[in-house]
Amino acid sequence: MNFRALGAILLVTVVTAGCRGSFSDKPPIHVIPNMDFQEKFEAQEVNPFFSDMRAMRKPVEGTIARGFLKEDVPFYTGRQPNGEYVTRNQLPLTMNLMRRGQDRYEVFCTVCHGSVGDGLGIIMVGNYGMVPAPTYHSDNLRRQADGYFYDVISNGVRTMPSYAQQIPVADRWAIVAYIRALQRSQYASQSDLPESQ
Repeated sequence: MNFRALGAILLVTVVTAGCRGSFSDKPPIHVIPNMDFQEKFEAQEVNPFFSDMRAMRKPVEGTIARGFLKEDVPFYTGRQPNGEYVTRNQLPLTMNLMRRGQDRYEVFCTVCHGSVGDGLGIIMVGNYGMVPAPTYHSDNLRRQADGYFYDVISNGVRTMPSYAQQIPVADRWAIVAYIRALQRSQYASQSDLPESQ
């Protein structure tokens, strides 16, 4: 028998013995334990290196966390750089966007604004003493820019609170798209339908 075959058999035996599936209460063997005992400062500890003796440091002024640089002002605010509302939705209108908008609308908006956007959600008709939610089908709201709806979702208006913490930016635009579909559904004419239907 040559040494290669013997070495291969020995290797298979060691690997198989090491994977036998038993449990041990003994601490694991660390071949290189230097990462287990690092010299470091924990949160709230004193650090004599700094004059204020704090180990926890404030981020450098102007630091922006990864993924939070919001250079696309219209997308993140619903407004143009001059402060006016953007007129069109900032996402391409697709069926997936509309379905997402419908899903998020049903979760966050239906309770006040109703399933068809008429302002007759369960909170409004249940005598809970709330200020009535407006209908999306008024002339005033049909004329509003898409950025207006985005801004209201983000910052709230009158007694409606901000939903910026609950609804991500892209989902807010999806809800705006669905609101537009609701408005269109209530005021569609026969000429809006294809001839086949």
